[in-house]
Amino acid sequence: MNKTYLLYLFSLFLLTVSCVPTKDLKYLQNTEDQNDTLVMSELVKKPYRIQSNDILVVNIKTIDATLTEMFKVSEGNRNIVNEQTLFFDGFNVDDHGNIRIPVLGQVKVLGNTTEEIRIEIEKRLLEEYFNAEADLFVTVKLAGIRYTINGEVRNPGTNIIYNERATIMDAISNSGDITMTGDRKNVLIIRQYPHGVEMHTINLLDRKALESPYYYMQPNDFILINPLKQKSWGTGTTGIQTLTTIISALSLVTSIIVLSRL
Repeated sequence: MNKTYLLYLFSLFLLTVSCVPTKDLKYLQNTEDQNDTLVMSELVKKPYRIQSNDILVVNIKTIDATLTEMFKVSEGNRNIVNEQTLFFDGFNVDDHGNIRIPVLGQVKVLGNTTEEIRIEIEKRLLEEYFNAEADLFVTVKLAGIRYTINGEVRNPGTNIIYNERATIMDAISNSGDITMTGDRKNVLIIRQYPHGVEMHTINLLDRKALESPYYYMQPNDFILINPLKQKSWGTGTTGIQTLTTIISALSLVTSIIVLSRL
């Protein structure tokens, strides 16, 4: 009788500690203020500055078709945009922080924003090749935001978001969301900087994550979702799953006890 009682107590303990509570699953919570909030942060608004090994897409257009053709790279099929075409047709930032544009030559881009690079290219073109009447139009963009996400997500791997700005929520959504046993409170971001690599954490359970400088992704970010301690129990991620597992285990133990007494 005492053994059975202890078994049921142990089962109740497992049921309590192995379930993942709702508060560990809900994104961007804010218990203090349930009203709509406007998040403004100077850190969030800071533009990305180009680093080595980034890939840029540069387009130069004017009313002079002959001159415009001089500055074109092999465009291939513009209807197909993927990692391969961007790698071969984009402008790779070398270890010295430069890109090489046909005819124009080397352009220093390291540490600059895409807007600063656009202004510099436009300035050089007007000084060396075009006049003010050429109706010069230059665009400079990052060739997508490449990132890797691993750990407790449904579809880990490396992906590219073809946008100038993307958030960590975009990356998580593209990976099929964090599993129920993933730690949303301590999401690890490994980020590259000109001086080296740094590790940061962001709490996606708190609405204040929107104010974090790590909420917006940068190229080559590595996102790691570690498991919650509940996963180590291996009894299930929901109350029903846990209860089913415990009942099965109890049935097995009870059967063994009964058989041992025969």
